Amino acid sequence: MERDLDVATRTRMIEWLKTEVVDQVSRLFKALWDGSTNRVTDSLAGLIASSYILGRRLGIPYRDLDQAIADKLAKLKQEGHQLEDQYRDLTELSEHIRKR
Repeated sequence: MERDLDVATRTRMIEWLKTEVVDQVSRLFKALWDGSTNRVTDSLAGLIASSYILGRRLGIPYRDLDQAIADKLAKLKQEGHQLEDQYRDLTELSEHIRKR
């Protein structure tokens, strides 16, 4: 019985975190519409934090998520992504993650 409650609690928390991610995306879009740099920054921070925590609740350690992001950036760079070709955004983000 106690295990069932624990599973239900975990499931409920994951569902809540999923709604947090969607809420942060909504807040981001509204902030972009309004042109508020502070609100954009806050929304992006909330989205990233919620995503990391959701990953952790799903059994993905933060380091593994960091590595997956680094791997994704390397793959996109190798494929010649437009953001890399024009702005070097992927290289800069890769460097930022590597230095953390």
